[in-house]
Amino acid sequence: MSWHLIVRILAVAASTALSLTAGLSPAQAQQDAAVVFQNVRIFDGRSDLLSGPSNVLVRNNKIQKILPAATTTDTAQTVVIDGGGRVLMPGLIDAHWHAMLIRPTPAAAIAGDVGYNNLLAAAEATDTLMRGFTTVRDVGGPSFGLKQAIDEGLVIGPRIYPSGAMITVTSGHGDFRQRSDLPRTIGGMLTRMEQIGGSMVADSPDEVRVRVREQLMHGASQIKLTAGGGVSSPFSPIDAVTFTEPELRAAVEAAENWGTYVAAHAFTSAAIQRAIAVGVKCIEHGFLMDDATAKLIAEQGVWLSLQPLPDELRQGFSEGSVERAKADEVWPGIGRAYEFAKKYKLKTAWGTDVLFSRALAQRQGAILASLVRWYTPAEALAMATGTNGELLALSGKRNPYPGKLGVVEEGALADLVLVDGNPIDNIKLIEDPARNFLVIMKDGKIYKNLVASGRLN
Repeated sequence: MSWHLIVRILAVAASTALSLTAGLSPAQAQQDAAVVFQNVRIFDGRSDLLSGPSNVLVRNNKIQKILPAATTTDTAQTVVIDGGGRVLMPGLIDAHWHAMLIRPTPAAAIAGDVGYNNLLAAAEATDTLMRGFTTVRDVGGPSFGLKQAIDEGLVIGPRIYPSGAMITVTSGHGDFRQRSDLPRTIGGMLTRMEQIGGSMVADSPDEVRVRVREQLMHGASQIKLTAGGGVSSPFSPIDAVTFTEPELRAAVEAAENWGTYVAAHAFTSAAIQRAIAVGVKCIEHGFLMDDATAKLIAEQGVWLSLQPLPDELRQGFSEGSVERAKADEVWPGIGRAYEFAKKYKLKTAWGTDVLFSRALAQRQGAILASLVRWYTPAEALAMATGTNGELLALSGKRNPYPGKLGVVEEGALADLVLVDGNPIDNIKLIEDPARNFLVIMKDGKIYKNLVASGRLN
């Protein structure tokens, strides 16, 4: 038996195993044929209304045509999915995700075995896609290898827009060293958190440029800096404004030289204003900003990436700990931030920022549904689809997946979810994706199809 034949047999076996894992036939997982969703009503990722009965033709990895359901469609060599009048919507997008930091404990994320942590992240990536999240913007962590494995088909998971290591300053948010690691030797050995690519310490404009360019060399689609204090970092006061303007400007300049942008973690008005002054394009969180700062965000056309953080995340910090005290300070600002976003019509992205909790990750859809405290169901769904897709496009030529995401329209990338019910009428449907998401498609490939299997409820 020739070596080439052995390789071919192994490849087919791997393909079959992957398909069975996803509950599909090999033909569905590896299909080159077109797919047509017949008789669906479309939530397009922008409108607050559903379309009339329609047929959606997917060829290769794009939506080729959208036609009235009465139109006859050539189904030769085409996989036909009978929508039965159900809702077809874009795949969901989480704009603030940490793919490597969901399942390990904080200690294991840094000190644990790297191989094991990558396997944990791969398992979580598959669960993420099966929840209907076809894309995530990863805003801190060593996710480049995971992204490559997903893109090559070795792992089932969402598209990943990676930032790579969070860039921080000594004692800034993202600096998880202990006091015993000090003093830092400039140009000396990297600490464990830096070696694994979790976060990088940069204490001068020159160091910032190096660290930004390293992430871009790895394949970062955008850069993540921590411009102010944070909750989970032990030595990072919430009120601290960390990077100086020259340091922030160095990051923005380096990112813009590569045609992309900087997203900055910032809670307070002072941290936000400093970041905006040097050209940061996206503020993450902003929970403690004041009215004037919200107005500034609007005037400068800066994105605000907000998260309706569940209270379980706050309660995950031990009573009496420094982290719990900081969380108690931040959480009341979440509602105010959303009110500012509505008042000034800010360009608002949605994400979860789940950390160190598989249980909370499984509530990803429920966290999205919780936006109805401030928005209509259609507005909430649009934020997690079409609006988040616009934010991803800020990466320009560093975009790892060129094309339109988050919308159902001709020419857009075919990331689609068929819902058993109408999520605009009942957004709680997205809280139970195992039951209510009948078909999940990413990049034109079907990863779940309960219609074909007859496993309808």
